[in-house]
Amino acid sequence: MKLPRSVQGLVEQFEKLPGIGPKSAQRLAFYLIHVPDYVVEDFSQALLNLKRNTRLCTQCHNIDEAELCLVCSDATREQSVLCVVENPLDVIALERTNTFKGLYHVLHGVIAPLDNIGPEQLYLRDILDRLDGVTEVILATNPTMEGEATALYIEKMIREAGYGPEEIAISRIGHGLPVGADIEYADGVTLSRALEGRRNL
Repeated sequence: MKLPRSVQGLVEQFEKLPGIGPKSAQRLAFYLIHVPDYVVEDFSQALLNLKRNTRLCTQCHNIDEAELCLVCSDATREQSVLCVVENPLDVIALERTNTFKGLYHVLHGVIAPLDNIGPEQLYLRDILDRLDGVTEVILATNPTMEGEATALYIEKMIREAGYGPEEIAISRIGHGLPVGADIEYADGVTLSRALEGRRNL
């Protein structure tokens, strides 16, 4: 059965979203058909506001509505520690822990040659502009091949810029067993990471 043109158009737009397949797109479209008009109007207004009002922080490239994001404009944050993450969702996840009190730098991706994403497509080089007064850079990219390659690139970039280990320590977040996991079911890479990230008690 062929869908009406207006419905099919909306389905196609939903299908462009990450993680939304054809069936999910159809469910969303038909859901919106049955809700009151004001719900659709609020939804469309929220989308417009998203594009009109959000911007990238001029310092860390996180998403906010101001020139400087809430983290960068907070004078109480540790200015000497810089945590490099792949995307703004990583900042949200780290902030939820209430553990990290330093600053962030958001790359908006990772080096991925197969997807034609090189260092020039990311916010990589301006990390060097933020190292004045920084004593530690934490590389918090994901434990994927691309994330590891990006972390190595950043480390090399900082060292080649003349910052030695005595000036700026470069650390990698630990990746290992999640709480509640069984060692016998873990893969070799995860176990290796867990051993490398061990700490004294």
